[in-house]
Order: sequence, then C-alpha cells, then structure tokens
Amino acid sequence: MKHKTQNERLAREVLTDREAKRAFVRQMFDRIADRYDLLNHLLSMGIDILWRKKAIDQLQPAPRWRILDLATGTGDLGFEAGKRGGDIQVIGADLSLPMLRRGEKKNASQTNPVAFLCGDGECLPFADGAFDGLTIGFGIRNMASLDAALGEMCRVLKPGGRVAVLEFSRPRTPGFRGVYNFYFERVLPRIGHLISRDPNAYRYLYESVMRFPEGGDFCRYMADAGFVDVQTIRLTFGIATLYLASKP
Repeated sequence: MKHKTQNERLAREVLTDREAKRAFVRQMFDRIADRYDLLNHLLSMGIDILWRKKAIDQLQPAPRWRILDLATGTGDLGFEAGKRGGDIQVIGADLSLPMLRRGEKKNASQTNPVAFLCGDGECLPFADGAFDGLTIGFGIRNMASLDAALGEMCRVLKPGGRVAVLEFSRPRTPGFRGVYNFYFERVLPRIGHLISRDPNAYRYLYESVMRFPEGGDFCRYMADAGFVDVQTIRLTFGIATLYLASKP
C-alpha cells in the first residue's frame, strides 16, 4: 500500500504538471548521472545496446549526414550513429550537465566523438532544417510538452530528413506482460534505488512508461507534428518500440 501511495503521489505531483516534470526530470538525471550507464545495462541485461544498434540500422544514416541526438544523456545512441563512418557529424543535446560531462569523458575512446551541448528539447537552439537525421532514445516521454518537443524535432530536420525514436512500451502478450509488469513495478525500482541511491528515479520510470501514449497514439502525435511515413517496430516482446518517420 505504501508503495502504491508513493507512486500515486509522484504521478499526481510530477507527471500532471509540466513545469514540475521539467524540474524533476532534470534534477533526477543530475543525481543519477554517475551510475546511469551501469543501471541501463544492468537493468536491461544489456539488451539496450542491441536496441540502439537497431535504431541506427533503421535510420540508415548516409555519409556526411548531420545528426542530432536529442536527450542524449551520456551519448550512447549518438556514439552508435557515429560508428557508421562516412564523416557523420553527431551533436548530442541534453538538459543535464552532469550527464553531458559523463558523455564527454567517453569521447576519448570514440573514433567519431559526439559534440555535446546543453539544450532544451522543447526549444532547440538550431536553425530550421539544420539536420539530416534525428534520434532520441528513451527521452521523449520525459519531455514536459510532447507536442512542443515533436514540433521542434520536425522543425530542425531538413525536408526528407529522418527520425528514429526509441522508447519503452508495454508488452501485450498476456503471460509475459504479467511477469514483466511485476518486475518493472516492484523489482526494478528497488534495484534502481539501491544502486542509484535515488528513491524516486526508477519509480518515475515505471509511472512515466505507464502513462506514455505508445503505439498508434504516439504515431498520431508524430503525424500531427508534421511527420510522414510513421511506422513502428516492437522490440523484445514489446518492452521497447522503435518509431520511424520522415519530414516531407
């Protein structure tokens, strides 16, 4: 009961208020930055690495593309895009400076470093049509205004540019769904709390995924923002979904 009450309070106080959500998300990632990569790989059992490879495979970046990795965190999705060679330039934008600093440290081991900068996904500091491609991994549900973020994503893409959105979703297979939901709601937050030392970070993860307009609903948000050819690829029994689209 206490667990449920904490979740309900978090959802009521953070997820229903845009400014509260923006502040909460930024402060949360600032706090867990040092353990973020470890937790990602541990809690997903390394599957997140395969998801990122899949996202870039489907984006199909061409030589000399300029790619924006939005909500880049410590840069893993941006680094994956940079590995495709062909003088691809990747810019990673995020609101959390501690996360960006962790990404900067990882640049030393990369053949194609990411150019990191602090930027708000709902008000991007780039000109119209500045990028050939755009990626965002597990960050779109953290935006305070989904409409504003998608509008900005479409604005900074060149006509014909492509976007790949990787996000958690809710499994639909009955047997697997029950087991996964128990792990996701009860087990994962406890492990996340133990390692990150943040009691709310992985409770927020569960609540934000449960409230995210996934699948066809999110595709309609993308279409309303101006994207075309929107398609979905469900990954690992529906734990995550890859959304692909283009700017007309």
